[in-house]
Amino acid sequence: MSSAGRLAEPQVEAMFDRIASVYDLMNSVMTAGMHQRWRERAVDVADNPRKALDVATGPGDLAIALRDRGAEVVGVDFAEKMLEIARKKAPGIEFRQGNALALDFPDDEFDAATVGFGARNFDDLDRGLSEMARVVKPGGRVVVLEITTPQRPPLSFFFRLWFDSIVPLIGRVAGDPDAYEYLPNSVKRFPGPRDLAGQMVAAGMTDVRWILTAGGIIAIHHGTVQ
Repeated sequence: MSSAGRLAEPQVEAMFDRIASVYDLMNSVMTAGMHQRWRERAVDVADNPRKALDVATGPGDLAIALRDRGAEVVGVDFAEKMLEIARKKAPGIEFRQGNALALDFPDDEFDAATVGFGARNFDDLDRGLSEMARVVKPGGRVVVLEITTPQRPPLSFFFRLWFDSIVPLIGRVAGDPDAYEYLPNSVKRFPGPRDLAGQMVAAGMTDVRWILTAGGIIAIHHGTVQ
């Protein structure tokens, strides 16, 4: 791993395959169980899609939340071990292996496309956002749920302590310190809310807005495809 914690795409895929078996537990520990509530908020702003694509679906929780609101859902991820877990959780959802930067779907296929805690792993964020916009019908929604860095103390201090010290320690206990060193660095590299909104506009979306929750640690962006 480089000093900046950046990994090439095949390394990221291999890392998520390695941590698939502990991913859900680690998410619950690191977010005090709040991550499912944040996914529900993301579904709220997806605008009740009839057919939805969940990109970087991981173990499938956001896809399941969309399904539970009545959507027909396809979940895509490049890590097969993650998809195996998703299929066991929700055998009625189609989960398929694929690359967010080259989605294997025609234009205008879905009413909404979502990504939860996966956009920061895109090797090319602009391309990933453009692909999500491409497969959504005009007037449909793209939703990005992601961790963001709070700017105001005391939460900013706690956030740095948590991600720079405690998360890597949890990773060592879980047996994969590299993966949980990568996580804080990927958050630090990810654009802030205003910059991400600008990239969504450049990818072909209008009316881009965002919600900050959990004291500014979580940002939920949504935009309408032109």
